[in-house]
Amino acid sequence: MTPAIKLLQKQKIAHQVLEYEHDPNASSFGLEAAQKLNLPADQVFKTLLATDGKVYFVAILPVDCRLSLKKLAMAVGAKKLQMANAEDAERITGYLVGGISPLAQKKRLKTVIQTQAKHLECMYVSGGKRGCDVGIHPNDLAKLLNAMFADVIESV
Repeated sequence: MTPAIKLLQKQKIAHQVLEYEHDPNASSFGLEAAQKLNLPADQVFKTLLATDGKVYFVAILPVDCRLSLKKLAMAVGAKKLQMANAEDAERITGYLVGGISPLAQKKRLKTVIQTQAKHLECMYVSGGKRGCDVGIHPNDLAKLLNAMFADVIESV
């Protein structure tokens, strides 16, 4: 049981835990989750961390999309952002890369969820370890994280 799942149970938030056999050779943790769980990639979301050098921010976006650091910076009111390195992301969240859940991180960070999530009945985010995803209503996730919805993906 991960901290993310414990938090959902403690808060009595409706959720669904889905597990799969993680392939250590997978090149994309998020796309692997979508494929192994037989879910559309636009319903499975990845959790990324970005920083302005001092403050860290969380972006939650579909696994088949790329984060726009410029759009995320505008959403959080920062001048310029860069991706957090893996070691910092693990230290700050308490989770391993590939299993970073937006839920129950060590420290509450300003969080932005990609706008399109608002229109889903259920979105899937990491459950806090590789091979584990959690299905949750987007509004419940936003409320738990005190997150905002904004467009943070690169346009194709």
